[in-house]
Amino acid sequence: MSRILSNQWIIAACLMVLAAVSLSPIARADAAVDWNTITIDTISTASPPRPGPVGFLDMAIVQAAVYDAVQAIGGKYKPYRVEIPGASGSPEAAAAKAAHDVLANMFPTQAASLDAAYRDYLSKKGLAENDPGVAVGEKAAAGIIAWRASDGRAPSPPPAAFNGNTGPGMWRPTTSYQSGPPPSGASMATPWLGAVPCFTLKSGDQFRAKPPPALTSEQYTKDYNEVKALGASSKSSRTEQQTALAYFYAGNNGNNFPLWQRTLRDMAAQHVEKIDDSARLLALGTLAMADAIITAWDSKKHYVLWRPITAIQEGENDSNPATAGDPAWQPLVNTPPYPDYTSGANNVNAALTRTLALFFGKDDVSFTVTSLYPQAAQKTRTYSRFSEMAADMVDVRIYHGIHFRFADEAARDQGNQVLTGSSARSQRPGNPALRHWRMVAVCAGCGFVSVCRQDYRRGGKTVRSNRSESDGGHEAHFVRLSLRPRFYAFGTH
Repeated sequence: MSRILSNQWIIAACLMVLAAVSLSPIARADAAVDWNTITIDTISTASPPRPGPVGFLDMAIVQAAVYDAVQAIGGKYKPYRVEIPGASGSPEAAAAKAAHDVLANMFPTQAASLDAAYRDYLSKKGLAENDPGVAVGEKAAAGIIAWRASDGRAPSPPPAAFNGNTGPGMWRPTTSYQSGPPPSGASMATPWLGAVPCFTLKSGDQFRAKPPPALTSEQYTKDYNEVKALGASSKSSRTEQQTALAYFYAGNNGNNFPLWQRTLRDMAAQHVEKIDDSARLLALGTLAMADAIITAWDSKKHYVLWRPITAIQEGENDSNPATAGDPAWQPLVNTPPYPDYTSGANNVNAALTRTLALFFGKDDVSFTVTSLYPQAAQKTRTYSRFSEMAADMVDVRIYHGIHFRFADEAARDQGNQVLTGSSARSQRPGNPALRHWRMVAVCAGCGFVSVCRQDYRRGGKTVRSNRSESDGGHEAHFVRLSLRPRFYAFGTH
């Protein structure tokens, strides 16, 4: 039989393997996915609630510990922060213990219920409490807890309240006209968050947005009149479909934190076969969303731009004759208690959808999102591309009446940049490692794929190859992949 496989067959094999997972539905759960669910529920129902969007950082901390525990045993990827030489045992036990310990540290009042959930989980999975993996999970959790112990994400007592100021264009507390949070006149939520240390970026200002358009500019005028027309609670120009989309993403009391986390979890549960890869996807997604929210808060606190509700009610005082004011104007949903520019929702949403597209190696993947809004007419929404969800979120916040389009689009750009910035920092020890593989080695006999290792020149472009004729007994043939995207990734061994 010929030792040379057809290029067509090789490329097909490479694309399947280097995507890291099959996109055929798997519908399975492992400890990384199971404890991600427990973590989402624990953070979402915490009493007292976590301040502002701090839950995004909490999620990242838990998933970083789970990732390091799993990889210490499996060795498929490099560690994120904690190295545990000689690790052994069940990766399932390690993942459960790592998540449990971090959560118990964050929420000591829930320690008893978390202990019970942990013991019950091990019992149902047939895992012993003295499994060597338990010690691995304990070490991974301890290392991550120590690393983020003084990160300032939830200071006690909190700093002085921030209320902006009443100058034209400047944010100040707003009125809530609908039932539910936030209360009218609330100060800015977590004004310190933009200065909290990032997980993969250098700092929250690394991708600070450029200044918003001037109040007298053409862009501001256009976006002002758009949100005034489309975002009003009554007599708006929204279509029925636009209103349905707005309510789909209205959240539970305005909170969509579980929606994004569950979308990530569902992709791991439905499309990822091994715990090494599910732990990696959950870590990549939560780290990206955490850094995206820090990035958003840096821009919010830096520019302190007023929200549409204030801008429209004060429209006669902005020195722009093309922005007619309306003191009685109200948005469709309550305005969150922090400045407009840039949108936190679009930062997070873009980071999530871009992570998924890069992880799976393509944008055109079908997935379903479930609404958290109790009165949503449509409970689920199925997309055929990740970028479709990103585009919807830009429009949604305008239909809600709580953001200008320029704030949404700038945030979407920032959320995407978080992934780029993570790659740029990847060579620092302890951070995810950059990989931009263009070449792979495929065994002519069994289709085994090996990531190639050394640079060489082909056709004027630098590609990667180990240039050997065998790899662990496999016969190698080198094939170039088309446009394998750059992605900050926990590097392969």
